Amino acid sequence: MAATQEPGRRSTAKGRKRRFDYPRSGKGPIRRWLPSWRVVLGTVVTGIAVVVGVFAAAYVSTDIPEPGDFAQAQGTHVYFADDETQMGSFAEFNREIIDPSTLPAHVGHAVVASEDRRFYENVGIDPIAIGRALVNNLRGNPTQGGSTLTQQYVERYYIGTTTSYVGKFREAILALKIDRELSKDEILGDYLNTIYFGRNAYGIETAAQAYFDKPAAELTLSESAMLAGVIPAPSAWDPAVDPERAEQRWARTLEFMVRDGWITQEEADEQTFPETVEHVRSDTYAGPNGYLLDMTRRELVAKAGLTDEEIDTLGLRVTTTIDPQAQEAAVEVVDALPEDRPEDNRVALVSIDPGSGEIVALYGGPDFVSQPRNAATQDVAQAGSTFKPFTLVAALEDGIPLSQTYPSYTPMEIEGFDRPVNNYDDFNRGYIDLVEATEQSVNTTYAQLNMEIGPERSVEAAVAAGLPEDTAGLEAVPSNVLGPASPHPIDVARAYATFAAQGVRHNPYIVAEVTDADGNVIYAGHSNGSEVFEPDVMAEATYAMTSVVEEGTGVRANDLGRPAAGKTGTSNDGRSAWFAGYVPQLATVVAMYQVGEDGTEESLTPFGEYASITGSTYPTTMWRDFMSAALEDEPVEEFPERPAPPEPTYVPPPPAPAPAPAPEPEPTTEEPTEEPTTEEPTEEPTTEEPEPEPEPTTEEPEPEPEPTTPEPTPSPSPTGTRPPAGGDGDTGSVPGRPGGEGGQRPPGG
Repeated sequence: MAATQEPGRRSTAKGRKRRFDYPRSGKGPIRRWLPSWRVVLGTVVTGIAVVVGVFAAAYVSTDIPEPGDFAQAQGTHVYFADDETQMGSFAEFNREIIDPSTLPAHVGHAVVASEDRRFYENVGIDPIAIGRALVNNLRGNPTQGGSTLTQQYVERYYIGTTTSYVGKFREAILALKIDRELSKDEILGDYLNTIYFGRNAYGIETAAQAYFDKPAAELTLSESAMLAGVIPAPSAWDPAVDPERAEQRWARTLEFMVRDGWITQEEADEQTFPETVEHVRSDTYAGPNGYLLDMTRRELVAKAGLTDEEIDTLGLRVTTTIDPQAQEAAVEVVDALPEDRPEDNRVALVSIDPGSGEIVALYGGPDFVSQPRNAATQDVAQAGSTFKPFTLVAALEDGIPLSQTYPSYTPMEIEGFDRPVNNYDDFNRGYIDLVEATEQSVNTTYAQLNMEIGPERSVEAAVAAGLPEDTAGLEAVPSNVLGPASPHPIDVARAYATFAAQGVRHNPYIVAEVTDADGNVIYAGHSNGSEVFEPDVMAEATYAMTSVVEEGTGVRANDLGRPAAGKTGTSNDGRSAWFAGYVPQLATVVAMYQVGEDGTEESLTPFGEYASITGSTYPTTMWRDFMSAALEDEPVEEFPERPAPPEPTYVPPPPAPAPAPAPEPEPTTEEPTEEPTTEEPTEEPTTEEPEPEPEPTTEEPEPEPEPTTPEPTPSPSPTGTRPPAGGDGDTGSVPGRPGGEGGQRPPGG
């Protein structure tokens, strides 16, 4: 029974087949553990199918993204008014995208030979290169990449730098799709506009400028080979860093170009290693132009409505109003000051086209990086006698003619003033008209005029001309005529430009035009002028101010060779010195002041040839020298004629105020005479030197500075002797406000 059953069991067992025969039955102790060829083949086929399936799925599901911000970012370039001379640029990435078709063929050939010799044959990826790089890396050799030029392009143009396997896989998929959708020339062109070449240069155009100071369209074969050679490590292989390595890479590129048939051996042999320009790592805002660039950027945000990001990345072209010749002259007149000029001495210069409000030139300091506060637009200084024309204009508007006379003796008790008002030179000119009072900047005469029209009228005229209502120290007080208000130099320039424009006020601006990367105008600067003074009033005021230049306190500007009008100004204690003037087509202001170690305002330290610094000294000569250069090619224009004088009628002069008591031997406040102090009324007068030879003045000119003219004797008599022309009686103390209270420049200014 058992015997008959056993065979049956064996038969049943033999007929049963296992679904997974592993370890393999019927094999030896070793072979039974080895997979069969069928298993191996099936596994390989399945693996390939899975990889292909995953790759196919990834290919189908991957869309080409929009170009990354990095790829599209272009710097904004700023130009002078000639639209040719570049002032500077703003850029997150220093790149200028160009049309690749403008490049010589050897530029692209050099890059292809050096970076991806099979670029025109591969499908966007190069399996041979990838395999070679993988083997090299597994052997522990220095890391080697297998990316094609197309993959590099994808990385920089679409997805950014990536080193992960997942990222590289996506990069390869995109490279395949890009290669099918774009021509090779399109890919190469985008690559050249994107790749980093060192020296903070992204793209071939900025690289050509950085290395050879020329546009990319003018690159030679040798220069192209050098740039192509440094692409893998531009910062390390820059000829300025490693000239030997740079030359090796250059020779390698030429060799590969011969190998690939782009050039002949003869052409390669003719090449010499190109000479590069010095790489200067300069700050965008370095030097005097930094102040102009900062102003330009601020105006693009405030008026053109652009964001900082747009300014840095949209590739805009900005044309400013700054004339390159005039700007150069502005820098030169400051640089020409004597070498012993104190380090804390500051100068501001602003020049405006009165017909438009365009800023033609502006000097805000020597270097924006080390001294970022703009002396012309951010600092303030007491206006001194540059304020007197506002009182004169208000008086003319109120019907007081230039022929009106007032006594001019000094010191003088004047109603409304707490202390006697003094003239700088203590000279008695008797009764004088407003032309002579302006010419010689007679403080006592102007103080009387201010009280006659009312101090508030002087403020109204100053604001109408262009001084902001919130100007420090601008108050309706008797002493405001003497200039305690502390405006920004650009505000004074706007006001005098209003005079030059015959009463039409424009707001200054620096941006003339902005175009986008496609050349479309997206913003145009302008200033709608508004008439604030009658032309006849301006003609009379201008006539009075021409006498200042012809034979008054501004006589040092008399050799300009064309009609000019202006006014000097020196503040109390000599804390600031000004000359503000104009010709029909240009208004310019020069201001000089001094800042102490703690940032507070202090008296100007004498330097150079002058024993004291007043408005009639360096500010006037700097104004003259600047205007001579800025107007060199401009026609000579005449000021409008004065209105016909009214029928002569006798107008009795106002009663002369009583002379002030003789000054005590001890210092008393000396009233401003020749030119008002530029600070709020203070007890001590400042002195502005007479024209022929500035005489030294003491720190406290109160007692009486030694006059260059014969010592005057105060007298209320209507007659007097006129002092020599050209004296700068441009300073004096302002009574009632000791120390120029309210007119000082705030710390840091």
